[in-house]
Amino acid sequence: MFFVHLNDIPRTISFRTGLMFLGLFGFSFLALFGYIYWQTAFYLTTETDATLHRQVENRSRQPPVLMEREIRKHEAQDAEGRLPHTLYDEQGNYVAGAMRTLPSFKAFDEPVEFLWLNPNGLQRMVRFMVHRLDDNRILLVAQDMQDIREFDELLVNALISGGCLLLLVGLLGAIWLGHSARRRLDTLTDAIKGIFEGDLSGRLPTRGNHDDIDRIAHVVNGMLDELERLMSEVKGVCDDIAHDLRTPLTRLIAGLERAQRRGLRDDEYADAIDAAITEARGLMLTFRALLRISEIEGSARRSNFTEVDLNQIGADVAEFFTPLAEDRGITLSFTPADTPAVRLGDAQLLFDAACNLLDNAVKFSPDNGRVQVDIIVTAQGPGLRVSDNGPGIAPEEREAVFRRLYRSESSRQTPGNGLGLSMAAAVARLHEMSLTVHDAEPGCRMELLSVRGL
Repeated sequence: MFFVHLNDIPRTISFRTGLMFLGLFGFSFLALFGYIYWQTAFYLTTETDATLHRQVENRSRQPPVLMEREIRKHEAQDAEGRLPHTLYDEQGNYVAGAMRTLPSFKAFDEPVEFLWLNPNGLQRMVRFMVHRLDDNRILLVAQDMQDIREFDELLVNALISGGCLLLLVGLLGAIWLGHSARRRLDTLTDAIKGIFEGDLSGRLPTRGNHDDIDRIAHVVNGMLDELERLMSEVKGVCDDIAHDLRTPLTRLIAGLERAQRRGLRDDEYADAIDAAITEARGLMLTFRALLRISEIEGSARRSNFTEVDLNQIGADVAEFFTPLAEDRGITLSFTPADTPAVRLGDAQLLFDAACNLLDNAVKFSPDNGRVQVDIIVTAQGPGLRVSDNGPGIAPEEREAVFRRLYRSESSRQTPGNGLGLSMAAAVARLHEMSLTVHDAEPGCRMELLSVRGL
């Protein structure tokens, strides 16, 4: 298994990125070191040439007799031939100094290098310069270049060893990066396999360092949250359809079968047909509401977003439900926000969502009860709050009430199809808002709040 993973490492992006940076660092290293080497070699050669010129100038100032004597003295002092000085006659014959033979050269006063067998019998690289004196004799001054050549060799060896070390460390680093990326991808792959095999509660692991993989994992986890919610909603819808739509379908079929079996009068047939039409219309309204929720969740209407004033929507909704509330003696109050409550959205959808919230509040409030509608403004944007003093919603049902066709046991005898809060939740998601249920002590408080301003 370890060798299989090693074979996979070169295919990882981290390994290839490591190699790319290794190449960049290697090129930069070679360029920098090459520049340093060139500058150093140029500097040392220039200094050597300057020294040769100074020595020629100093010797040229000496009288002929003194010059010859000083060169012989210098030869005796410079036994190793580090700075050989030599004097030749007009024809290039040896007069005094360390070099018995005048080496070949291109021109006077131009530095040249050649291999010289020094007095110790060693071949050394020297840099020399030949100068024609005023009395036509020839002066040669030179400097041993062996130390400089050894320094150059040391620089080259350092370049080679440093390059090899850089290559080794870079390769090990690339392998480590590739292995780390492979292990992390294996962890993500195992998590994805578990989700693919049916564990929708599983999520991709994150490290909390907000790197690229963490960001992708957060996005995927958000997608999985939505997918789990939709799958749970689909399952709940299937259960609720089987539970809630079975009753009107049973009544519809039973009424038609009775009309078929019995010999009814014309008016009784008309009553049976009217009852069947009423049941069918109720079913049609339910399915129409389901289709509308699907349309809203598909974001088909986001292109119609304009600036919407929630203060105006809240006032319209409160005015619309005031007659219904007054019939039951319910006190319906509306409080607008102190500041402008304008945001982008679909005015009709937000109005419908607010109507569904207020309809539930009025429906489940007791006679002579109280319902409050407030427009609130937070740092994220404006929102709407509907409070009542009814029985409230149990904590374990506060998520389920947003499921399509869901109805608690205590509300099954109340008129409705269980789609109002589902539609309101779909509108909230379309507008990037949150719809939450809270305890009003007593009663229920529904809050439609902005998560992010649009």
